[in-house]
Amino acid sequence: MSDTTRQKAEAALAEVEQVSAVILPEPTEATAIVPLAEADAPVSAEITKRMAELDMSNTNSIVSFGSAAQSELQTISQAMLQDVRNKDVGPAGDSLRDIVTTIRGFSVSELDVRRKRSFWEKLLGRAAPFAQFTARFEEVQDQIDKVTDNLLGHEHTLLKDIKSLDVLYDKTLAFYDELALYIAAGEAKIAELDTETIPAKEAEVQAADENAQVMKAQELRDLRAARDDLERRVHDLKLTRQVTMQSLPSIRLVQENDKSLVTKINSTLVNTVPLWETQLAQAVTIQRSAEAAAAVRDANDLTNELLTANAKNLRETNKVVREEMERGVFDIEAVKQANADLIATINESLQIADDGKAKRAAAEEDMKKMEAELRDTLASAKARKTGLGDSAATAVPGA
Repeated sequence: MSDTTRQKAEAALAEVEQVSAVILPEPTEATAIVPLAEADAPVSAEITKRMAELDMSNTNSIVSFGSAAQSELQTISQAMLQDVRNKDVGPAGDSLRDIVTTIRGFSVSELDVRRKRSFWEKLLGRAAPFAQFTARFEEVQDQIDKVTDNLLGHEHTLLKDIKSLDVLYDKTLAFYDELALYIAAGEAKIAELDTETIPAKEAEVQAADENAQVMKAQELRDLRAARDDLERRVHDLKLTRQVTMQSLPSIRLVQENDKSLVTKINSTLVNTVPLWETQLAQAVTIQRSAEAAAAVRDANDLTNELLTANAKNLRETNKVVREEMERGVFDIEAVKQANADLIATINESLQIADDGKAKRAAAEEDMKKMEAELRDTLASAKARKTGLGDSAATAVPGA
C-alpha cells in the first residue's frame, strides 16, 4: 500500500470515530398521540393549527390532510435514492472479499523452491517454482493496491451514507411526531363534527321549510360523507405512523451495518493490509535466503562428490599401476605352462616317432612275406610248364 493511501486511511479514521459516536434518539412517550382536550398549551396550539387545514367542504383538503408533513422526508429520501443511482462502484463487501480471495490465492506451496516442476508444468513450459512465486507476488501486490484504492472509495461513500441516514432518521422521527399531531387534530375534528357540526346541521334540516329541506338534507349527507372520509384518512395516518415507527429501527440497523463495515474497512486499510504486505515481503526474503542456501548446499555437495570421486579414482588407478609394476616381464605361471606344453610336445613327438618306426618295421615284414609269396607263386607256375611242378611246388623258397 502506498504512503498516500495509508495517509488517507489514517485521516479517515478520525471521521469514522466521529460518525460512530453519534447516538440517535429513540421515540419516547412525549411523541405519543395526545388528545386535544388533554394537551398542554403549546401542543394544543399545534393541534388547532392543523385542524384549521381541514375544509370539510373540500374533498382534496381531506385527502391531502397530513401530506405536508411527509414532503421534507420525501425530499431527503429521493436525494439518497438519486445518490444510489449515481454510484458506479460495487458493494464494499465485495472489495473485502476480493482482497481476502487475492491473499488466499497466494498459495503457500509456491514457496517451496525445492519443488520440482510437474510433468504438465514442463510440458506447458511453465517457469521454475521460485520464478512463479516472484511473479505471483508482484501480481498480488498490484491487486492489493487496486482493491485498497477501491476500499477507500467505498469508505468515503459509506461515511456519506451514514450521515445521510442520520438526517433521514431525524426527519423520520420528526415525521413520526408530526403524524401524532395530525392524528390528534383529525380525531379532534371528528369529535367536533359528531358533537357539534353534524347535530347542528341536523337541526337546520329539521327547521328548514319544505322547499329548502332537500338542499339541507343533501348538505347533511355530504357532511357525514366528508366525516367518514376524514375518519378513513385518520386511520391511514395511524397506519402510516405505525410503519414509520417500524422504519426507525430499520434505518438504525442499516446505519449500524454501515458503521461496522466502515470500521472494518478502516481496520483493513490501516492494520491488515500493511500486515499482509509485511508477511509477503518476509516470505519473499525468506525464500531468497532459502534459494541462496540451496545453491551453497549444492556447491558443497558437488565439492564433496568431487573429492570422493577423485579419491576413489586415485585408489583404483594406484592399484592398477602398482600391480603392473610388480609383475615380471613374463608371468611365472605363463612360463610354467609354456614349459609343460613344450615337454608334452617333445614327448608327443618321440611317441609319434616310435610309433612310426614300429609301423615301418611291421610293414617291412609284411612286404617280405608278400614278396616270398609272390616268388613261390611264380615258381610254381614255371614248373608246371616244364613238368617239374611237384618238385617246384615243394621247393623251399630261397634254397
